[in-house]
Amino acid sequence: MPASARQRCHAVLAGLVTLATAAVVSLAATAPASAADTWTETGSDRADPLTETQGLTSVEVPANSPNRYTGIGTIPLGVSSRGWNHVGDPDASYDGYYIEPYQRDSGNSKMFRVQAPGGAWSEYVHTLSAGEALNNSWAAISPDGQWMLSGEWGTMTRLLVFPTPGVNPATSPSANLPQASTVRLDHAVRDVQGCDFSGPTTLLCSSDDPEGSLFGLTKPLLQIDLSAAPNGTADVSGHVTALRQLPLRSSCSGTFEAEGIDYDRRSGTLRVIVVSPGFCVLTDSKTYKFSRG
Repeated sequence: MPASARQRCHAVLAGLVTLATAAVVSLAATAPASAADTWTETGSDRADPLTETQGLTSVEVPANSPNRYTGIGTIPLGVSSRGWNHVGDPDASYDGYYIEPYQRDSGNSKMFRVQAPGGAWSEYVHTLSAGEALNNSWAAISPDGQWMLSGEWGTMTRLLVFPTPGVNPATSPSANLPQASTVRLDHAVRDVQGCDFSGPTTLLCSSDDPEGSLFGLTKPLLQIDLSAAPNGTADVSGHVTALRQLPLRSSCSGTFEAEGIDYDRRSGTLRVIVVSPGFCVLTDSKTYKFSRG
């Protein structure tokens, strides 16, 4: 090989090494604080189309309580008659407070319906902030019980943080439930239908994203690692990772809908509702179960 050719070759190789080194450094610098988990499907249960196709949560208090689900058939008549005609993915605190998120077709507010451990119900209404979306798809209570996260439909780069209604002493059914702070996401998410804490600073979320342009797959299971536990006094950042596509299996073809999510810390079981397309919403919609690893 002529000397000039060797020099050109060496220059190209040196450039490639420099680029590769820069890429490794860049990846190391942007790596999340905690590695993304792997979730393996372990089974499924049929999801009833009227009472189990919007959301679900595991309940620790009282002991031996069954899992709770939401659907159009679980909305009390006294609630729907006042316009709250959609219920989303609920959550329960570790000390027994149960919260359901509600929305109307129009207006400037959303509602969280709270059941205390003793069984009494109360309602907390939040007046929308400027630019806030009307929908109210889910609620996720922080492990310390004091803060509740919620999200908005569409393509978003934030999650909303509220004092947990009925738990945080700053809340009252007779006063507006204020937004306390924001989770700023480092990657856009689309059509999130549910989130649940799997640790003090980790959320698992189900996305109904029909396009797949954000992460390269539709209907993804997402992990969001927070820079700190929410405390309502300052915004925190969230690092978003797409873990896998949720199962899309049915006897019918068409569009599936990813719905609510629950993580049970006692068993380590993750559950996600996926509604089947067309007529099969009645027959083979499923709550899928996953385990870590």
